[in-house]
Amino acid sequence: MSAPGIFQPIPPVNEPIRSYAPGSPERASLQIRLEQMKREQPEIPCIIGGKEVTTGDLKPAVMPHDKNHVLANVHQGGAKEVEQAIQAADEAWQDWHRLAWEERAAVFYRAAELLAGPWRDTLNAATMLGQSKTAHQAEIDAACELIDFWRYNPYFMQRVYQEQPFSGSGAWNRMEYRPLEGFVFAVTPFNFTAIGGNLPTAPALMGNTSVWKPAGTAMLSAYYIMKLLQEAGLPDGVVNLVYGSGKEIGDAALASPDLAGVHFTGSTPVFQSMWKTIGANIADYRNYPRIVGETGGKDFIVAHPTADVDELATAIVRGSFEYQGQKCSAASRVYAPSNLWPELKERLVAQVGELRVGDVSDFSNFMGAVIDASSFKTQKEAIEEAKAHAKSSVVVGGGVDDSQGYFVEPTVIETEDPNFRLLRDELFGPVVTAYVYPEKKWDETLDLVDKTAPYGLTGAIFSDDRLALVDAEEKLRYTAGNLYLNDKPTGAVVAQQPFGGSRASGTNDKAGSMWNLIRWVSPRTIKETFVPPTDYRYPFMGSDGADGAL
Repeated sequence: MSAPGIFQPIPPVNEPIRSYAPGSPERASLQIRLEQMKREQPEIPCIIGGKEVTTGDLKPAVMPHDKNHVLANVHQGGAKEVEQAIQAADEAWQDWHRLAWEERAAVFYRAAELLAGPWRDTLNAATMLGQSKTAHQAEIDAACELIDFWRYNPYFMQRVYQEQPFSGSGAWNRMEYRPLEGFVFAVTPFNFTAIGGNLPTAPALMGNTSVWKPAGTAMLSAYYIMKLLQEAGLPDGVVNLVYGSGKEIGDAALASPDLAGVHFTGSTPVFQSMWKTIGANIADYRNYPRIVGETGGKDFIVAHPTADVDELATAIVRGSFEYQGQKCSAASRVYAPSNLWPELKERLVAQVGELRVGDVSDFSNFMGAVIDASSFKTQKEAIEEAKAHAKSSVVVGGGVDDSQGYFVEPTVIETEDPNFRLLRDELFGPVVTAYVYPEKKWDETLDLVDKTAPYGLTGAIFSDDRLALVDAEEKLRYTAGNLYLNDKPTGAVVAQQPFGGSRASGTNDKAGSMWNLIRWVSPRTIKETFVPPTDYRYPFMGSDGADGAL
């Protein structure tokens, strides 16, 4: 029940990014927590209905950069645990969905403050160790972005609720934004801890309950997010954390008639498979499930002949190799004009050659390891393919080593073949392929950018010619849901660059905006008439004369 008062959400601001510079207190504090967590080896349960559920089926969570170092042993769930989670979600929904919006918001405001303060080192360290992120990459993700989601989402929720219909004379029209009937199945990836925290909680803020299946390579950070939410006062069963095989957990969740929605970030093939399963089961659901997904990308940087070489080189290095290229938005194909390529190539060789790769606990390293053996194999095969390809060559990098961790050098490939596979297929690693186009063929190159890959997530255009920027914006309208002008195609900030793409990149429901939250409600229109009519007859039915003749 709502308290008397018209409450307003707290005006949100983006969380400041800490530098972790030498001598800073945050650097010293994080390094202490890293060393503590390296020595720990907790046994992590599923958390269902607020209770710790153990199964005895343990899977180790390891460091990608030190693959023999076990950080935790995690209990894996299956269909039985999914059924328990669905039941817990249904029970929690009965009270949670009736709770006033400001009470739900207060839980996530508290979670944001806990993360900004006492939980910051723990979640950053878990992300660094378990997902091989550097201190900076962990900070902008596990701390700042997740804090931003929890601060901005209540503001966007209020904007949704404020969207109301007009009322005519004698009646009052209202729009109620009801939570969905059933549970939301949240499936989260390894590469962003913030996505792991946002996908189950954004629907929860709107009054829903969630069954959360995190990636098997992000189990440690998921556990600490769940413990943080419990400390913030999230009622038992609103979010239920179930570890396990994607197929086993997914099949059980998608088979439930109570499935109300899917909130997904991951690979395009997995999302398409889930959509097919939902389609096959469509007659069995109580409602048509909402399907929200952000999937793959083959993100581009295209440079006009007027582009600044230094700006372009920096964008390629940062946009391609931060977090080992394991961002949905990472640049993985570059279109460079022939007049700039010799100078650009020289800069890339020099700058990429300087990038240090290794243990992320060593703050001098720019990159850590790729996430697992499967990713390592993908990158290694791509590099070998480039070396063997008649029209391609490795410009810089190309080294791989999995003796201790899954290390792949940042690699730039040059190709003369505009249809080369590495310009089309998502690799999700530190490998970027450059195609050098004749500088006079700008229009033809824009057509290549548009048609070469099936994705439409992020892209960047570099030019000092305003007309060229306008031209490219128009011709590349559907190639990216997030388009950057003279900037790298990564680094979207909550509420500043709402994130998502279309084509094979997802449903483009824009996390970090009201457009995502509106997917987790089912509107109801209410019309109240103050003085209802008492006669069924309308005036037009009256007679024009005594005998009713015209």
